[in-house]
Amino acid sequence: MSRRRWLLFPLRFVHVNLGLALFGFSIALMLRAGVGLGPWDVFHEGVSLRTPLTIGQAMIAAGFALLAFSAVVAKVRPGLGTVMNMVFIGAWVDLFLAHPAFPQARGWLDGAALFGAGLVLNGIATGLYLTGGLGAGPRDGFALALAKLLRVTVRRARTLVEIVVLTSGWLLGGTVGVGTLVFALAIGPLMQSSLRLFAGLERAYARRLAAPVDRVGIRTE
Repeated sequence: MSRRRWLLFPLRFVHVNLGLALFGFSIALMLRAGVGLGPWDVFHEGVSLRTPLTIGQAMIAAGFALLAFSAVVAKVRPGLGTVMNMVFIGAWVDLFLAHPAFPQARGWLDGAALFGAGLVLNGIATGLYLTGGLGAGPRDGFALALAKLLRVTVRRARTLVEIVVLTSGWLLGGTVGVGTLVFALAIGPLMQSSLRLFAGLERAYARRLAAPVDRVGIRTE
C-alpha cells in the first residue's frame, strides 16, 4: 500500500464504519416496526427464530458462508470492507436491539413510521459505506459467484437469490408483510440516490490517491 493510501486509510475506515453502523441501525428499526423486512432480513430473522443465534449472529454466520462460497466458486477476492460488512452490521444490529430505550412499534402507525425511517436510512447507509471504497458486502460477491456457476446474468442470479432467501425466511417464521414489498420497490432508487449524494466523497478520495477510485460497478448517473 502506498504512503498516500496509508495516510488516507483511517479516514476511509471511519467512513465505512459509520455507514455500517447506520446500516445496522436501519435494520434494527425495521425489525422493531413489525410490518415486513427485506428478503435477506426475513431469512436472518427466520434463522434466529429456529436456532440459538441472535439475528445479528445469524447475519454474521450467513455472511461468512456466502463469503466462503464466493471465494471458492468464483475466486471473488474479498476486500477489507467485505469482511467489515460481514461482521460489523450484525454486531451493530444486536447492540441496538439490546438497548432498553430502542423504539418498539405498538401499532400500525408506529410500525409504518419506524419502517419508513429504517428504509430511508438503509438506502443512505448503503451509499455511505460503498463510497468508502473498501469493498462491497458478501451478498454481492455471492451473486457474482452464482452467476458464474449457473452461467446467467448477475441480475438474474441476484433475483433468484432474493426469491430463495425470502421464501426460506418466510417458511422459518421471518416477518413478511407490506414492508417487504415496499422494501423491494424502494431500496433500489434510494440506494442510487445515496450513491449520488456521497459521490463527492468518493471523488475526493480518488483525487487524494491520484489513482482511479475503487468503484463497485454501480452507475450513479
